[in-house]
Amino acid sequence: MDIASGERIFVIGVESSCDETGVALVALNPEATEGTLPVLLSHALHSQIEMHQAYGGVVPELASRDHIRRVLPLARRVLATSGLSLGAIDVVAFTRGPGLAGALLVGAGVACALGAALGKPVLGVHHLEGHLLSPFLSDDPPKFPFVALLVSGGHTQLMRVDGVGKYKLLGESIDDAAGEAFDKSAKLMGLAYPGGAQLARLAEQGNPKAYALPRPLLHSGDLNFSFAGLKTAVLVQSQKILASYGEKEFDALPAQLLCDLAASTQAAIVEVLVKKSLRALADEKLTRLVVAGGVGANMELRKQLNSLCASKSIRVHYPEMHLCTDNGAMIAMAAAMRIQSTQQKANLDYAFDVKPRWPLDALSTF
Repeated sequence: MDIASGERIFVIGVESSCDETGVALVALNPEATEGTLPVLLSHALHSQIEMHQAYGGVVPELASRDHIRRVLPLARRVLATSGLSLGAIDVVAFTRGPGLAGALLVGAGVACALGAALGKPVLGVHHLEGHLLSPFLSDDPPKFPFVALLVSGGHTQLMRVDGVGKYKLLGESIDDAAGEAFDKSAKLMGLAYPGGAQLARLAEQGNPKAYALPRPLLHSGDLNFSFAGLKTAVLVQSQKILASYGEKEFDALPAQLLCDLAASTQAAIVEVLVKKSLRALADEKLTRLVVAGGVGANMELRKQLNSLCASKSIRVHYPEMHLCTDNGAMIAMAAAMRIQSTQQKANLDYAFDVKPRWPLDALSTF
């Protein structure tokens, strides 16, 4: 793909790494002025949350089968909304990893089949790079360099980002990620899957100082995270509360108790994320922070980061709320930015593979 030709390039992106099926279309204009970003034309998303609720978590086989049902109708919707025909697509991008192997294979197979049918190149995208670059889709896009806090259901990482493909890992979770801490703690409180968002809503009515929960690795001297111990502390505290009332379920207790426990849990997670992020900025001598991933939608996290960063003249950037979850827009955007920066060329080799485990810093050009 030669972006120097001056022709507008249309990139369609397919996301299928876990329990959301997303398709989106972005336009890349090589003639635009330097620094002009690709433009999101259309995107569509289907969430499998309702399907997985009966099982208390994601069932990989069901997730894969649902992706098969959803991806082509979503692609048709995106094309119809954008007013483009299938033949107008120049590059087909897909999530190559990390994620559930079967789910990834669905998106990869569809994308490569589409590319082969159209005779157009394909590009496998790193899921976390999609999250990392998703704030560039917002009305307030960041500028390089910056520190990125990636907080999703399965990943918690701090990265230094100097450009597309220029990533330095500063710290990461050594066990449970922040999103897992939210969801698993919520499950211990009897909240339905996925419980993280429900826990956050309950926390709005609770006292964050009601229960003294640990802040793991807060003073470790490094930028790594650990939330498994917090989950255990929430379990112990839950058992104490239930025992004190002689009950087995939180439904039988005063609602305020659950709100207080939720608020205390959220406070512990948020404090660690905020303080480690600020430490990373200080260590790297940077004044710009990007927050991306599903947990980036947490309002208490945003509130504390906005307040503390404003007091230190640090700019904070987030993706739009509806783009915090997994979505095709971030995959199409990441592919377009890679093409624009000449970090990677799309190819005509349709023999695909996926990478369920794939460290983001493995992409680095440093």
